[in-house]
Amino acid sequence: MSFNLGTWRNNPSHWFCSIRNHIQQGSLRCALLAYKQTRHEGVYDSSVAPLLFKACASLPFLHYVKALHAESIKAGSESDVIIGTALLTTYSKCGVVRDARNLFDTMPERNVVTWNAMISGYLRNGDTESAYLVFEKMQGKTQVTWSQMIGGFARNGDIATARRLFDEVPHELKNVVTWTVMVDGYARIGEMEAAREVFEMMPERNCFVWSSMIHGYFKKGNVTEAAAVFDWVPVRNLEIWNSMIAGYVQNGFGEKALLAFEGMGAEGFEPDEFTVVSVLSACAQLGHLDVGKQIHHMIEHKGIVVNPFVLSGLVDMYAKCGDLVNARLVFEGFTEKNIFCWNAMISGFAINGKCSEVLEFFGRMEESNIRPDGITFLTVLSACAHRGLVTEALEVISKMEGYRIEIGIKHYGCMVDLLGRAGRLKDAYDLIVRMPMKPNDTVLGAMLGACRIHSDMNMAEQVMKLICEEPVTGASSHNVLLSNIYAASEKWEKAERMKRITVDGGSQRIPGCSSIIFSDSCGFKCTSPTLKSMD
Repeated sequence: MSFNLGTWRNNPSHWFCSIRNHIQQGSLRCALLAYKQTRHEGVYDSSVAPLLFKACASLPFLHYVKALHAESIKAGSESDVIIGTALLTTYSKCGVVRDARNLFDTMPERNVVTWNAMISGYLRNGDTESAYLVFEKMQGKTQVTWSQMIGGFARNGDIATARRLFDEVPHELKNVVTWTVMVDGYARIGEMEAAREVFEMMPERNCFVWSSMIHGYFKKGNVTEAAAVFDWVPVRNLEIWNSMIAGYVQNGFGEKALLAFEGMGAEGFEPDEFTVVSVLSACAQLGHLDVGKQIHHMIEHKGIVVNPFVLSGLVDMYAKCGDLVNARLVFEGFTEKNIFCWNAMISGFAINGKCSEVLEFFGRMEESNIRPDGITFLTVLSACAHRGLVTEALEVISKMEGYRIEIGIKHYGCMVDLLGRAGRLKDAYDLIVRMPMKPNDTVLGAMLGACRIHSDMNMAEQVMKLICEEPVTGASSHNVLLSNIYAASEKWEKAERMKRITVDGGSQRIPGCSSIIFSDSCGFKCTSPTLKSMD
């Protein structure tokens, strides 16, 4: 990237426009780089500071914020209410609310936007108590103030206070936005009856509240009601169509999502990046590679922004459809990759059994200074478990502490399964005993399964003691497994006793059956000894 610094020195407005354009295009790092290079030439314009603060907050780059704050002080522009408010907002978005409050308290001038920014900062960081104290002190509360308080308390799990605030909104300030945030608050936590009650009382409705209702029903798994609300929408917009398509995908109705996508096009709406992410996910669910390729072509043809989420969707679609060549081509062709892109590529290799590539790309991810998350580690550990790579898995899980990522029950489950399959039953058992949480059905089932594979009856009995001490949901199925282990070791009396315990406990296997259609006849095969097979 090159910048004509001479032009900017003579006309700083070029500098301002360039930085603004970078930010609008999402190239936040380029915006900061442009600013850094021009500062070396002594170019400074305080009017660009709010834009730079916004870029820092989005990344977030706290060290840049501190540097920009220091430059604002040197330039004497910190006292400007616009710059001060922008800086306050940035500190809040970076999670340093104390610095935001210190700035708020020392600002010589504060307007209503400043007060709202301070309240929003507390709510964003989960400090509802401090937000309420600032709210009470604020003079001249606006519709924005009331709306962000209602929405903020709802998002932080205090729906009762959110409703009380909603009921206290002065009549002249209660508009469609305050009604919408209340409906959305209920919908977010799945209280759809309460959401419906407020929704039906609304004097007027906007597209956002219709979208909230649709999203809320989908989140509850009530696909039928979500579709009914969609049918009632008087005027649909792109956001409502996106909610419908995404909801179908999230509930596993890929075909309905694709049909909704067709319906959206029939009504004359052009897809955006949110649309294509959902549609690509539907293609991945269904294994529709040809449709996925058509969507990829459409993205390029229509000039849809290929942000990291679209990239992740493309990689995920190709990988789940078994086309790793195109998945990798898409991945390698994108310069700015975030955690979602890397996870999609690593997961793609994992689900296709390419463990070597999983480990290779995990290493590349670390070298790229992209911090892996719990999902990354779970994917890599699962791949190692499928290939029986004990040494590699132990090395991978040891890195989680260095990244300060908590080892969850699923990570432990992978390791227990891996160690057990490798015959290291004592190591697997010791790991279960040392776990900071109670082992669940999956972990104990994996351990018992390993005992059966290696015919280790003594270890199986130790595991059953754990199950008796800490009852789990699948205890009865574990009894069946232990009975099979006894039977394999010709311990017939113990095997029969475990069967009786299982039956007395009210758990019996449902007889399995299968059918094969031969022309006009149907053959029926039943695995239950109490039923006869039929022709």
